[in-house]
Amino acid sequence: MSSEENWLLPPEYAALGGRFCAGQAGAPAPAPRMLYWNAALAEQSGWPAAAEPDPNLLCGARAPAHGEGYATAYAGHQFGHFVPQLGDGRALLLGDLQLPAGRAELQLKGSGRTPFSRGGDGKAALGPVLREVIVAESMHALGVPSTRSLAAVATGDHVMREAGPQPAAVLARVARSHVRVGTFEYFAARRDLPSLRALTDWVIDRHDPDCRQAEIPPLALLERVCARQADLVARWLSIGFVHGVMNTDNMALSGETIDYGPCAFLDEYQSNKVFSSIDRGGRYAFSNQPAIAQWNLARLAECLLPLIDADEERAIALGRAPIDDFPRQFQQAWLVHIGLKLGFQSPVDDDQALIQDLLATLEREQLDYTLSFRQLAHLLDSAHWPEALPPLPADVLEAWLPRWRQRLAAQGTTPEAAARRMRSSNPAVIPRNHRIEAAIAAATGGDFQSFNNLLAACLRPFDDGPEQLDWMRPPKPAERVLQTFCGT
Repeated sequence: MSSEENWLLPPEYAALGGRFCAGQAGAPAPAPRMLYWNAALAEQSGWPAAAEPDPNLLCGARAPAHGEGYATAYAGHQFGHFVPQLGDGRALLLGDLQLPAGRAELQLKGSGRTPFSRGGDGKAALGPVLREVIVAESMHALGVPSTRSLAAVATGDHVMREAGPQPAAVLARVARSHVRVGTFEYFAARRDLPSLRALTDWVIDRHDPDCRQAEIPPLALLERVCARQADLVARWLSIGFVHGVMNTDNMALSGETIDYGPCAFLDEYQSNKVFSSIDRGGRYAFSNQPAIAQWNLARLAECLLPLIDADEERAIALGRAPIDDFPRQFQQAWLVHIGLKLGFQSPVDDDQALIQDLLATLEREQLDYTLSFRQLAHLLDSAHWPEALPPLPADVLEAWLPRWRQRLAAQGTTPEAAARRMRSSNPAVIPRNHRIEAAIAAATGGDFQSFNNLLAACLRPFDDGPEQLDWMRPPKPAERVLQTFCGT
């Protein structure tokens, strides 16, 4: 058997049948060439180190050895409005990979039209592909569950977008699965109970096989998904990440961050910050993300009600419990993750007020979110803060700092130990929006050096060595990115 046949397995999801996905070939590519290859991830998946990746396979121009790719069906609430059929309009499930943590799916984005394209060209411009490579791999390096970027391939073709013709590219990404809340909505809207049951069974077997032992496995699955999402969104807020489009078709049951469109990271702290050009009402603002996650999970619960109990009232009561408990779970996870950023070993009752007072100061003074937490660690051990970076104005925290130091002392932690903990929880480098835009602009013109340098820096997010200094700098006022775009 070839290396590919050993490496890329037939997708388990396709065995569910034609109601779930449609067999589909990718579009031809005039001149495919590799732009990015994640050798470390490829090695983890069993790719032979000496083998060269085939850009034809990784852009969809050549079918995998096991047959064909698949476009999956799903629905979704987009900005609160239900669309009964969406589906993979520009994506193909190419196959499964075997990773150390278990089986995962390899999907192509931008590989051409599918039965779900709804009039679109099914392709992707280079910019959004490179954005997802950078942000997804940065999220992984930051310890946030995420889809992974395996490869980016230029097809040699162009796509027409609002800005004119753009070079086309395809992203090969890896996820534990690509099943979304919208996948459940697709079958629930059709009152297709057999398919809904089959989908639930598949997700349980794939992600939570121990839920099989629960009294009500679909309810146990709902509880597990709620817990994963509570932790995921808490992690987003801890690093200042704004997803941008938290539609139900962009929430994965696996608990991984998925579909990086108009996403962005906070520079100066602003709790209601919106970047996405299509989010005109602020539905998916930074601070709204926990409430939207709960809203999305309520839609999942509605889909699962017929499987939870035949008695509708009992099903509603059972299904509502994990949704109602979501704010508590989120708050608990948020206190843990923000607490680590402040050097706390575990949350205590007074942490909420202490943290909120700090955030209020950051917002009032428009201080940089990432650097402010990093600078607090330097205050503890008197480490030198680079003169090239803006200092933390300690005077505006004059009343807060003694309370924080008292909290650290109460847990019996030395300042030096707390500083070490903080440096392992607070990134020095994030994929700043202006840096991403600059890298994309250069790459669109054929220069990939900025892209490669930015990605290399983001893969070492907690390193504040001299070679990282330039990547730590916040944007100048004129460099700030105020809007991001989906790019589809």
